[in-house]
Amino acid sequence: MDATPPLEVPVRPWHAHYPPGVSAHLPPLPDASVGDLVTRTSAQYGNATAFTACLPNGMHGRLTYAEVDRLSDAFAAYLREDLRLGAGDRVAVQMPNCLAYPVVVFGILKAGCVLVNTNPLYTAPEMRRQFADAEISAVVGIDLFADRLAAALAGDPPGAGSPHVVLVRITEFFPRYVAAIVRLVQRVWSRVLPPVTVAHTRLPETLRLGSDALRRGSDVGSYRAGLGPETLAALQYTGGTTGVSKGAELTHGNLLANCEQMIQMAGAHIRPGQECVLTALPLYHVFAFTVNLLGFYRAGAHNVLVPSPRPLSNLKRPLEHYPVTWLSGVNTLFHGLVREQWFLDHPPPHLRASVAGGMSLHAAVARQWEEVTGCPVVEGYGLTEASPVLCFNPFGGARPGSIGIPMPSTDVACFDDGGSAVPPGEAGELCARGPQVMRGYWRRPQETAAVMRDGWLRTGDVAVADSDGYFRIVDRKKDLILVSGFNVYPNEVEECLAEHPGIHEAAVVGDPVSAGGERVRAVVVRTDPELTAEQVRAWAAERLTAYKVPRVVEFAEDLPKSPIGKILRKELRHDQSPPQDLAPAGPVATSAEAAP
Repeated sequence: MDATPPLEVPVRPWHAHYPPGVSAHLPPLPDASVGDLVTRTSAQYGNATAFTACLPNGMHGRLTYAEVDRLSDAFAAYLREDLRLGAGDRVAVQMPNCLAYPVVVFGILKAGCVLVNTNPLYTAPEMRRQFADAEISAVVGIDLFADRLAAALAGDPPGAGSPHVVLVRITEFFPRYVAAIVRLVQRVWSRVLPPVTVAHTRLPETLRLGSDALRRGSDVGSYRAGLGPETLAALQYTGGTTGVSKGAELTHGNLLANCEQMIQMAGAHIRPGQECVLTALPLYHVFAFTVNLLGFYRAGAHNVLVPSPRPLSNLKRPLEHYPVTWLSGVNTLFHGLVREQWFLDHPPPHLRASVAGGMSLHAAVARQWEEVTGCPVVEGYGLTEASPVLCFNPFGGARPGSIGIPMPSTDVACFDDGGSAVPPGEAGELCARGPQVMRGYWRRPQETAAVMRDGWLRTGDVAVADSDGYFRIVDRKKDLILVSGFNVYPNEVEECLAEHPGIHEAAVVGDPVSAGGERVRAVVVRTDPELTAEQVRAWAAERLTAYKVPRVVEFAEDLPKSPIGKILRKELRHDQSPPQDLAPAGPVATSAEAAP
């Protein structure tokens, strides 16, 4: 799509399919900043439980709305008064789901600083690159990975300009005796606590210092007095549509608008002050950040935090102990749970709604989930650059295989390479505009110009719309496989293979061939150890056109995944066509290639 898309979408058929009471356009946002939202909502729900962090053994800690507000005020004061940070200064947060996360994040945003979410599993070089690109002034990290943090900040000159370091424990705000037991196990039994060599301040000390500043008269309200919808709130790093990690600039207005859009589309399925949401996806990922953290805080929900969903048995105690009514996840999470015997024996009895995003939801997984739980899982669609949700299936009006309809105040259309909108039923690049779309990439004007045209965001995804305005993702544009001039979409082949009873999951990529073009290669994780590559190909041949059938089938013990469980096809690609006597690499156990 080299030309500028049209400025207007003449027809918006999806408006007719909004749930009752949902307006086509968002009303004015009730808050000017995320900090305002936190303060207002905390006052509304007061002593109700806001967050519970539950460990795999059932040990837990909790914070009320009032406590979250008070503690995040203290952290905001610490940043501004003790560290002397100014509005717009960047603060990296690098921790798994835990009670410290909302306290720290809300404090950063109340201080008028900019949040930089960072994967705690990053290597030292990955941290160093992101910290340097964002030019952070401080970093708040989990002490379990303090050795990596020290390595990332080492060097001459020190990495990322010697930011101040705050370290947190996984058991922050747990009852004292519970925290002591967990700490003893970490230190003596599992030995997961590395030596801390980097200069740092512990979170409790920062909160004490911030509380002292507040008692001396510091006013948290003054920090956010100048904040508005256009003010930068977060740098959310992503590979985007070009593959190079860069910070999507998400404003307070972007995040607040997406929260309101989600709550509107959910309608009566989100009952203010009554929901219990299980957060298994990492909060540092934009999906859980906006939907689970901000959206459900706005709704007054009880948010049950799981530090890590791997193995899936880590979810057993939270689902047993709390009346979970909402669960958000990705295809691999839902797929895995319906294969856990403990989950099949005791599915969550209070579950009212399940939402999938982050990757394509396979139809077979959706069917199995509803059969086991009695609760349908509806699919949405978004990306980091859109805060992230662009489309959502209305409850009661969901269409299997569809990502749903555009959110209120959002336009979505499919364009061809010439920049013209394609009619319903034809594939084109999905483009969107709305109040949730980022203002650009951090200090990357050329890359911003490549994906933003007159307010339209080019997603890099290929989609098809029907006459009612429901969209269906065909695949990533860059993942398209060209076989003898025909387009093969990996999603279609993967979904076909995943329906095989002997296959746990599959990933499909294209390999270059010497004659030009590509061939289809499938990497399969099997549940039936006797399953052969020939049987996999035969299954596909009965259900797919010949050119879509994998020429190469490889078996692996596992597939590479992102922190939220999204399969990473890029790590399975070969730079060039492998030889005819294909030798398995990495986790691949065996492979077979069909004759040409």
